[in-house]
Amino acid sequence: MSNTSTTTSGSADQTPTEPEVDRVSDALRHGDRRHILLTIADAELADEERLSLQELDLDSTDRPAVELVHRHLPKLAEAGYIEWDREMGTITRGPNYDEVGPLLQLIQNHSDELPGEWSL
Repeated sequence: MSNTSTTTSGSADQTPTEPEVDRVSDALRHGDRRHILLTIADAELADEERLSLQELDLDSTDRPAVELVHRHLPKLAEAGYIEWDREMGTITRGPNYDEVGPLLQLIQNHSDELPGEWSL
């Protein structure tokens, strides 16, 4: 699949202006962003495979789709955690996904040891 001008992602070769831990914390701050990243993690996508926004099960987040499209997806794409093709309505792991993936997995693997309000 070729990239179109509507694909949004962070650049892996950018010099970060904030510490990596701050970017990861900001990405995980909102439940909808955690939901998106976990869905991508659980999907086990092949190299060129993408998820449609319908596959994200956005109805379970109780948030308007407009908030996802105008706030959460752009934030994750800007950080490089996802690549988002607005025209096709699809996402996949971005070039910086490995910054956030291990932390998501760590939290999932130890969820029974975390306080109840620490839901992903």
